[in-house]
Amino acid sequence: MDQQLLDTAGEGLTSAQAEYRRRHGDANTAVKGGSRSYADILRTNVFSFFNIILFVIGAMLLSMGRYSDALISVGLGLINAMISAVQEIRAKRKLDRLQLLDRTQVVVVRDGQEFSVDPDQVVRGDVLRVRAGDQIVVDGPVLDGDRFEADESLLTGESDPVVKRPGDDLRSGSLCVAGDGHQLARDVGAHSYAGRLTAEARRASTDKTPLQKRVDFLVRLVMLLVALMSGAILGQAAIEGFTLLRVVQTTAVLSGLVPYGLFFLIAVAYTAGAATIARSGALVQQVNAVESVSNVDVVCTDKTGTLTTGKLTVDEIAPIGGHDRAEVERLLGSLARSATSPNLTSQALAAALPGAAWRLRDEILFASSLRWSGVVAEEGTYVLGAPDALAARLNPPAPEDTVARCTERGLRVLVLAKAVDPAAGLRDAEGRPALPALEPIGMVALADELRPEVVDTVRRFQRDGVQLKVLSGDDPRTVAAIAARAGLEAGEPIAGALIDGLDDAALDRVVAGTAVFGRVAPEHKERIVRSLRRQHHYVAMIGDGVNDARALKGAQVGVAMRSGSAVTRDVADIVLVDDSFAALPPAQQEGRRIISGIGISLYVFLTRVATQGLVILTVTMLGLGFPYSPTQVGLTLLTVGVPTFFLTMWAKPIPPDRHMLSGLARFVIPASVITATFGAALYAAIYEAITIGFSSGRTPAEVINEFERYTGLNYGSDTDFTAAAATIAAQTGLSTFFCLASFILILFLAPPNKFFAAWTAPTPDRRPTYLVCGLIAAFGAILFVPALYTYFGLTAPARTMFALVLVMLTFWFAVLSLAFRLRLLDKVLGLDHLRVPDWTRP
Repeated sequence: MDQQLLDTAGEGLTSAQAEYRRRHGDANTAVKGGSRSYADILRTNVFSFFNIILFVIGAMLLSMGRYSDALISVGLGLINAMISAVQEIRAKRKLDRLQLLDRTQVVVVRDGQEFSVDPDQVVRGDVLRVRAGDQIVVDGPVLDGDRFEADESLLTGESDPVVKRPGDDLRSGSLCVAGDGHQLARDVGAHSYAGRLTAEARRASTDKTPLQKRVDFLVRLVMLLVALMSGAILGQAAIEGFTLLRVVQTTAVLSGLVPYGLFFLIAVAYTAGAATIARSGALVQQVNAVESVSNVDVVCTDKTGTLTTGKLTVDEIAPIGGHDRAEVERLLGSLARSATSPNLTSQALAAALPGAAWRLRDEILFASSLRWSGVVAEEGTYVLGAPDALAARLNPPAPEDTVARCTERGLRVLVLAKAVDPAAGLRDAEGRPALPALEPIGMVALADELRPEVVDTVRRFQRDGVQLKVLSGDDPRTVAAIAARAGLEAGEPIAGALIDGLDDAALDRVVAGTAVFGRVAPEHKERIVRSLRRQHHYVAMIGDGVNDARALKGAQVGVAMRSGSAVTRDVADIVLVDDSFAALPPAQQEGRRIISGIGISLYVFLTRVATQGLVILTVTMLGLGFPYSPTQVGLTLLTVGVPTFFLTMWAKPIPPDRHMLSGLARFVIPASVITATFGAALYAAIYEAITIGFSSGRTPAEVINEFERYTGLNYGSDTDFTAAAATIAAQTGLSTFFCLASFILILFLAPPNKFFAAWTAPTPDRRPTYLVCGLIAAFGAILFVPALYTYFGLTAPARTMFALVLVMLTFWFAVLSLAFRLRLLDKVLGLDHLRVPDWTRP
């Protein structure tokens, strides 16, 4: 230990010394930092690479007066960016609020006198006066004091107070529950135990979920393909002499191919799922936890406050030496009711047993250093304590077989004894606690009270294939017994001390085969969670104390009890508002439902993107104009936006699909290739028909007038009139075909009967079918209401075009059904062994 600190320990520092050390950074200042600044959050979310491209396109469209195009091009990206920024800012504010230590004043010795100061005014080398009820705010040894006891459960999870003698360390964040003396401030601020825990808890460490990683990969892949395609198309535009407006519109359409709306969809689905999960008693604080909880296959949990209520119950009473059971029960109940400072033991006895309070002459309160308590009353002198603590004064001794049997079951055994001499007291000549000769009367075995829902919850987890591991600061045997009562196959428990000497490989083997760990420190819990993650498990950690905070941060899903510490609640992804982990299985089911819905929405999203990309590439390479305008891309609200929202809300809770990307490829590739082929053929046919019609000179005057209104060009004088008219007519036909095909694709994914069941089994849920009918009706309104079809850049309905679209749609449905039923792509790529997603399973 620093000799200079010990030299000042007797009388404390002077005010001048304390001020000098404070100015030189040795003060107990609160830990700060650990998360990104607000400016960084806004910059990275709002001004991402993709958003900058959208903003440039939007600015150019605005400068040209294309307000509708600009809104559609950049609106969704901006909304998504703001949602992401708001979520991260909320998380930052929670992390910045974290503080393990109370900020109530403490007493220091300076200039030979005691002063009350704020905790952040304590400096290294200060001497602090510590009394029962005080929180320890710095690390350092006990200098002097009598019967010091510290409650370190907040730090270690061990429920029993720890006796501290002069020279033993008191750790910041613990609580003095007995004693009065002085402590030397050796480690302060960020160097103290509480400071290090707080810094670890404040470290931002949100994991991306599997779905987020997959969507991120898909978006980046699409962005790369769009960039390559854009270069080719814009290069061709430069050669052919496109106008600046046309180049900007083309760029806006191409940027719209990036399925950026997926992030928006996921954010909305997470939010809706969080609201549903909250009704089952789980408050989601990190929105992606809605998905994460659906992937969990290992749940690590503390014991006290999670499996147990923190209360005790009377499990067994055994009379000794011929005493009557009723007498033993009455004495235990009366002794409990007589306690002036009730504890968990006396509360459990008073609640379960009869008796009346005695008038006390003297009382020795329970202390972990004594491990017994006693009273002196008119009825006699009675003592209640641990068998080994009373053994030296008991005659006859307590039956060892009964004690061993109860201890093996994880029960807390206490012996009730009466002083042989009725006049004997409980103190020696100097007033210190001392046991007289004792006669045992009976034994009582107390059990930690299990939460009422624990057994059913454990059984449900096991049925769903989720492993449970108990990590506790209590004795391993006690923890194992409680785990067995909860329905776990506890096996051989492991003590935390055994973990210290294991390397990662050895620890992985131990963790894989062990369900119960006792006497574990926060570092042990963190290592166990990391070991499970190395073994490719998806881990949820449940805890209530600060000792659990690091493990909660290390797990994919951190779960805290509402009654737990503020630090643990703030770092958790989910808070169990009723302190019941029975809320987790329903939360997992809801998460699976949401992820199933997002999965089916991915099929719709990516098919639209791939189809439009192929059509754009084919049509522009054929030199037939550009097949879409930014306003026509706005029709994706009907083909993608509305369907994916409802399909996500109506999805069934099925386990996460481990082969999602391959399943997507097996649906999207044939659907997009076949749809793009028929769409491009339709576009080319209409384009050529219009071109030939205007070139022949036989086009009716009313048709010419209509196209002049659409294009803003004059027939016969503007050379671009025919190409512009052919392009807008072909775009209308393509948009009609593509929208109707997109609606029918929904019926492939959720078939109402065998006629549509080419991709997956029929579903009894008729809501998707009703949705398709509603979408067709909405699209029909767009086609036949002049204000709407003009807004979306379409022409008025034409009978010939509709006939051609319906013919193409019929052949398209037949070819795509055949491709799905025969699994043509599977056979070509050798993927026959992979399962087809079944959205109908519960």
